[in-house]
Amino acid sequence: MRKLFLTTFAIFTGLLFVNAQEISDNAIGLRIGDDDGFGTEISYQRALGDNNRLEANLGWRSGDGFDGFKITGLYQWVWELDGNFNWYAGAGGGLGSYSFDNDAIDSDTFFFLAGDIGIEYNFNIPLLLSLDFRPELGFGDFRDDLGFDIALGVRYQF
Repeated sequence: MRKLFLTTFAIFTGLLFVNAQEISDNAIGLRIGDDDGFGTEISYQRALGDNNRLEANLGWRSGDGFDGFKITGLYQWVWELDGNFNWYAGAGGGLGSYSFDNDAIDSDTFFFLAGDIGIEYNFNIPLLLSLDFRPELGFGDFRDDLGFDIALGVRYQF
């Protein structure tokens, strides 16, 4: 256990010294994907420095027997991978509400904690494409579980 802790600490300490590419001040667009059904989010990113940013998402979800929305906020660290490629990781949480078609529960409001890891390509035009993985731990009647949200992001940078 001690070796695992020391290895993890060394990796994260090394990541602090990785050279970061300057990121766009603002980016807005869509994040398309979900872990169960279909989901689309309006996504906004705001840079806080050369290698960190806030991301806010308002999403709609549709699945087998439910419809709903989610509001998500994430703090992200961004590192240069190679040229215009970056990778990022972050953490945050959010709030959501689902309504059901055929269930004893008509609707459920829940909150969740989320992690985020992904890769992005920063084009020479103001276009940013990303692919990310967002595990979410939900707390509520319907979302009292662990979900794995995978999505493609398309954003305009300004």
